[in-house]
Amino acid sequence: MKKILKLFGFLSLLGSAAAGVYYYFFVRQQKPQVELYFDDGSMLALQGSDAVAAPFLALADDILAKSPVTV
Repeated sequence: MKKILKLFGFLSLLGSAAAGVYYYFFVRQQKPQVELYFDDGSMLALQGSDAVAAPFLALADDILAKSPVTV
């Protein structure tokens, strides 16, 4: 029983480390994305590099800069 618990602990540690490495190299480097939700339930996703998304990103940056939580 103790061997199983040690093995489970080791595999949990290994999985956590692998998830951390995956997050650090792949998820963290994603570009900003603008998601627009409409009343009818539809959604439009725009890449952050798109010219249409620029005003929305500027507005979001302004709001976050004035937020006391992010200071």
